Amino acid sequence: MSDIHVFVSFDIEHDGDLYELLLAHSRSPSSGFAVSAGSERSKSTIAGSERLRRSIREADQVIVICGEHTEGSARVGAELRIAQEEHKPYFLLWGRREMMCTKPIGAKRSEGMYSWTRQVLQDQIMLTLRKAASDQAAQTVRNTTRKP
Repeated sequence: MSDIHVFVSFDIEHDGDLYELLLAHSRSPSSGFAVSAGSERSKSTIAGSERLRRSIREADQVIVICGEHTEGSARVGAELRIAQEEHKPYFLLWGRREMMCTKPIGAKRSEGMYSWTRQVLQDQIMLTLRKAASDQAAQTVRNTTRKP
């Protein structure tokens, strides 16, 4: 499997260790994905916002690491909103097994958080990409069959 480039959204103030764990996992030759970018500390500037949007747009998909305080992170909520606006496939990853993890603001009620195991992570990356490709193909068909 060739590397799939992911943007990793996470609560910088509380879950930097989880980001480092995912980054280390991505470096394993069998992971099948590479982290192209992740959440950054930045002042809310137009240039920073555009850089963030570009990083998300250039990724194949977004992984949102959910921890105890994720619902309170404006940064993670903004990154999820950008992923949705850019029509990037994403999924929510349960970051801490021993804790109650929360979804970011903007996550759909129907979206579940997936357990963080090597197999679930690899499967979810592939499933999310397949679903996005299928959705895009269906949208193309709808656009070409519309009557003026």
